[in-house]
Amino acid sequence: MKKICFLILAALISTAAMAQTAKSVLDKAAANITVKEGVKANFRMVGGIGNASGTILIKGKKFHATTPKATVWFDGKTMWTYMKDNEEVNVSNPTEAQLQTINPYNFINLYKNGYTSTLNTTGNSYVVHLTSTAKDKKIKELFITIDKQSYHPTQVKLLQGKSWTEFNISNLSKSKIADSEFRFNAKDFPKAEVIDLR
Repeated sequence: MKKICFLILAALISTAAMAQTAKSVLDKAAANITVKEGVKANFRMVGGIGNASGTILIKGKKFHATTPKATVWFDGKTMWTYMKDNEEVNVSNPTEAQLQTINPYNFINLYKNGYTSTLNTTGNSYVVHLTSTAKDKKIKELFITIDKQSYHPTQVKLLQGKSWTEFNISNLSKSKIADSEFRFNAKDFPKAEVIDLR
C-alpha cells in the first residue's frame, strides 16, 4: 500500500514539475520578447488564413507587421490594417483571438490563463503544447517551438476553429523602437481611405 501511495505521489510531483518546466520555458521566451526597447524579427505564415512573409516589430503588447500586401499597426488597443492593393485602412479594436492570428508573439499574453501546458524536446528545441481549458477560447491549441540556447521562439503553430496556422520566425533581435512605429500615420498614406470599424 505504501508503495502504491509513493508511486501516485511521484507521478503527481513529476506531472507538476513538467507543467512548471513548460511554464518556465515560456516565461524565459516571453522575457526575450518583452524587452523594454523592443524586438524585431522576420516571419513566414502558412495556413488557414493565408500565406505571407514579412517583418514584425514588437514592444510589449504593441506590434507593427509588414508584408508585401499589407501593413498592420497595433498600439495596444487600436489596430490599423493597410491593404496595399485597394489603398484602404481598416481601423478596429481587435480581440485576443484576432491578435493571435496576426501576431505570432501574442502567445506571451495567452499562456498564463486558460491553458494547460506540456513540454517536449526535439533536437535543439523545446516544444510547448498549450491546450485550452475554457470553451470560450478561440485558440484551442498552440505548439510553440523555442530554441534551447537563446530561448527565442522559432515557430508558433495554432488551431483556430478547424484550421491550423503556422508562423516560422527568424532573425529575432533587440531593437530600439519608437512608440510612433505602432500607430498609423495618415501623412505617410495620403491616398488611403480610412474605414473605422470600431
